[in-house]
Amino acid sequence: MLVGVMADSHDNVPKIEAAVRLFNEAQVQHVLHAGDFVSPFAIEPLRGLGCPVLSVFGNNDGERLGLAARIREIGEVHPYLATISLADRQIAVVHYPELAEPLAHSGVYDLVVYGHTHRVDQRQDQGLLLNPGETGGWLTGCSTVSIVDLSTLQVRMEEF
Repeated sequence: MLVGVMADSHDNVPKIEAAVRLFNEAQVQHVLHAGDFVSPFAIEPLRGLGCPVLSVFGNNDGERLGLAARIREIGEVHPYLATISLADRQIAVVHYPELAEPLAHSGVYDLVVYGHTHRVDQRQDQGLLLNPGETGGWLTGCSTVSIVDLSTLQVRMEEF
C-alpha cells in the first residue's frame, strides 16, 4: 500500500494541485498532511485526490473551523496528533518535531510524519521518522512530497 505524505502547503494552490496529480498518478491509497494548510481555500485542490486525507493542524492554520469543515468532506483533521492503522502499520501524524521525536522513539509507531521545519528529514529510530519538506515551496524554493510504501517502509521523495 502506498501513502502520500505532505506538509506545509501554505496556500500554494498550484503546488497543491501538482502534489495531487503526483499522488493520483502513483495511485496512493491515503494521503497524510502534517499541517499548515493555512486557509480553507487551500483544501479545494485536495478534493481531486482519489483517496482520503488524514491531517493535523499546524501553527499557521488560522481559520480552523473553516478548514475543519472542508477537510471533513475528504477525510479527517486533528488538533495535534492523528493516528491510523494502514496495511498493518501504526502511523502517527503531527506538525511539530518536538512531538514527533518521542513518538518515533516510542516503538509504538512504524511511521511518524511531521512538518513545521520545511526541511526534508528521514531517519530510522524505533520507527521511521519522516518530514516530507514543504509542499508550498515558499521558504526553501523547493516543493517536495513523499510516497511511502507501507509494505517495506521505503520512501520516495518527489520534488516538483
